Amino acid sequence: MDYKKVFGLLLVGLIVLAAMVIFIGPGQIIEALSKANINYVLIAVGIQVVILVIWNARWSIISGALQIPHSKLQMFPMLLLGLAINNLTPSGRGGGEPVRAYLLTKSSGVSLKETLATVLSDKMFDTFPFIVLALASMVYLIYYIHMSQTMYITLIVSLVIFALIIFFLIYVCFNEQLGIKTVKWVFRQLRRFMSRDLDDYETKALSSISGFQKSIKYLMKNKRVFTLGLGLAFLVWFLELLRVYVVFLAFGTNVSLFMIASVFLVSALVGMIPALPGGLGAIDGLMILLYSMAGVPPSVSTAATIVERLISYWLVSVLGLLVLPYFGTGVLDEVGVD
Repeated sequence: MDYKKVFGLLLVGLIVLAAMVIFIGPGQIIEALSKANINYVLIAVGIQVVILVIWNARWSIISGALQIPHSKLQMFPMLLLGLAINNLTPSGRGGGEPVRAYLLTKSSGVSLKETLATVLSDKMFDTFPFIVLALASMVYLIYYIHMSQTMYITLIVSLVIFALIIFFLIYVCFNEQLGIKTVKWVFRQLRRFMSRDLDDYETKALSSISGFQKSIKYLMKNKRVFTLGLGLAFLVWFLELLRVYVVFLAFGTNVSLFMIASVFLVSALVGMIPALPGGLGAIDGLMILLYSMAGVPPSVSTAATIVERLISYWLVSVLGLLVLPYFGTGVLDEVGVD
C-alpha cells in the first residue's frame, strides 16, 4: 500500500475543503458550529455506531448461513478496517472487501472463495435500497430542485452507467461461463500494464469461480438470509439518512429526507470516481452546493457537512486505522491494496 500517495491525496482533499470554507467565510461557519446542539451531535454519533453494529450483524448472518466459523466480536474490527480502506484508498470503495474476506479466512480457516462470497453478498444487498433511493431522489430533484439541463443529463447518464455495471456484476456472480470470460479479460488488461507474471493469480481466480458462485447462489436462495439481509440493508440506509437529518437538527435546520437522499445519491456516484480517497473534497463540495440550492444557508450547510463527514467518514476511518496494528500492516500487502 502506497501510504505516501494516500496521505498526499488526503492532503489535496483537505485543501479543497479548506478553500470552500474560506470562500464561504470561516467566521460564519465557526459561528454556526458554535451554535450546534451537542446533544443532537451525540445522537448522530450513536446512530453511526448502531449502523456499524447492524452491518456487522448482517455479515455475521451471511457467514453463518455458509457455516463459516466466526465471532461477531472478532468480525467487528475486520469490518472497521475494511470500511477505512474503502475510505482512504483512491481505488475507491472496493479495496476493503478483499481485506475483510482475507481476515475472515485467516480467523476461520475457510477458503477465500467462500469468505469473499460473504462480503460480496453483503454489498449486493445494498444495491436494492440504493436503486429505490436513486429513483426517489431523481423524482425529487426533477420536481423540487432547479438544476441545469446539463446537470440533469449528467446525473441520469451516471446513474444508468452505474446501474448497468451493478447488474452486470450481479449477473457475473451467477453465470459461470461469463465469470470465466470476465476474469480472463481482466487479466489480459492487467498484462498490458504489468510486467510481473500473473499466471498463478489467474489460475487461482479461475479455480475459485465455481465455488464462489455456488455460495452466492445458495445465499440468494436462502429465504431467511435474503429477507434478513434485505431488511437490514434498508434499515441501514434509512439510519444513514436519519443521521444526516439529526445533524441538521443540531443546527436548528429541518431538511427533507428526500433532499438528504438526493445528496446521498449524487455523493455516492461522485465517490466512485477514483480521484480522491472517499471522494474527499468533491463530495463535501457537492453536499454544500446541493443543500444550499435547497435553501439551507451556506454557512449552515458547510458546518453541517463538516460535522456529518467527521462522523460518517473520519470517525470510521480513524477507528479502522486504530485496529490495523492488531492485524498487522502486512495484511494490506497480502491482499494487494494500493
